[in-house]
Amino acid sequence: MRVAVLGAGAIGAYVGAALHRGGTEVHLVARGAHLEAIRSNGVQVLSPRGDFEARTPATDDPAEIGPVDYVFLGLKANSYSSAGPLLQPLLHDRTVVVAAQNGIPWWYFHGLKGPYEGRRIESVDPDGSVTRVIDLDRAVGCVVYCSTELESPGVVRHLEGTRFSIGEPAGGPSQRCEDFSTAMIAGGLKCPVEADVRNDIWIKLLGNAAFNPISALARATMVEIATHQGTRQMVRMMMEESLAIAAALGCHPDISVDKRLDGAERVGEHKTSMLQDLEKDKPLELDVILAAVVELADLTGTPAPTLRAVHAVTDLLSQKVGVTS
Repeated sequence: MRVAVLGAGAIGAYVGAALHRGGTEVHLVARGAHLEAIRSNGVQVLSPRGDFEARTPATDDPAEIGPVDYVFLGLKANSYSSAGPLLQPLLHDRTVVVAAQNGIPWWYFHGLKGPYEGRRIESVDPDGSVTRVIDLDRAVGCVVYCSTELESPGVVRHLEGTRFSIGEPAGGPSQRCEDFSTAMIAGGLKCPVEADVRNDIWIKLLGNAAFNPISALARATMVEIATHQGTRQMVRMMMEESLAIAAALGCHPDISVDKRLDGAERVGEHKTSMLQDLEKDKPLELDVILAAVVELADLTGTPAPTLRAVHAVTDLLSQKVGVTS
């Protein structure tokens, strides 16, 4: 099995290093000082589960790698539509793209039986721009329950979690999911193949859709949001609205809002990815995390006043990111 990690940042490099440790042939696509550090010293993983290193090939030119069996996509979802030149050299007829993204994926209605089967979600796949780059039949969903950060170029600090839930958009088992799961497990990761990975999407999105935008607006950490009376109630309302939207789409994740809030409080002084992007003046991953949820509320006729209000303000904020005064 040949695997390319396209977007070998903190999560991508960690997955690539783990796969390499398990015996898979892995190639990393990175850039800048991070790439040079990997070329010189490999990926150094610092983890409470044990430190390790992986000396795996790395490049900024996917054409040097050529076609692979799996592409683990570690890019932010808002860059998928422009990733064609990087992705295309890695593909052969049966290459699988394992998309480890936050929020609602572009393939959400692909293979989903019911009134919305085949529908495109404009917020995440405007005019089909993502589908043109990543064919729907190549896609395998991946929900990341893992926290990492780049401590320095080439050095990944693994904070917590090793679970990467995967699944077919059409549901059920498949050989390509089983094979990838086996490789991940051999590398020391958890990689369950879910009968319906959309349940995992909504479980994670329940927190992301609320905590990410509020953290950016308030410049607040998880524990600050969860322990402030006003924002805690706002998160609760956003989570309840999200669950109602999921239910309208036929998805009923087994998750308690109270447990989700208590879990966020236990995370402590953690900055969400959206707040980190804001502080670095990077584009906010708002479309897949919140705009898509509001679009699905409109599609199903589900009231979502809190989600809609928070999205409006965060969208205005996102327009100012990267704009110099």
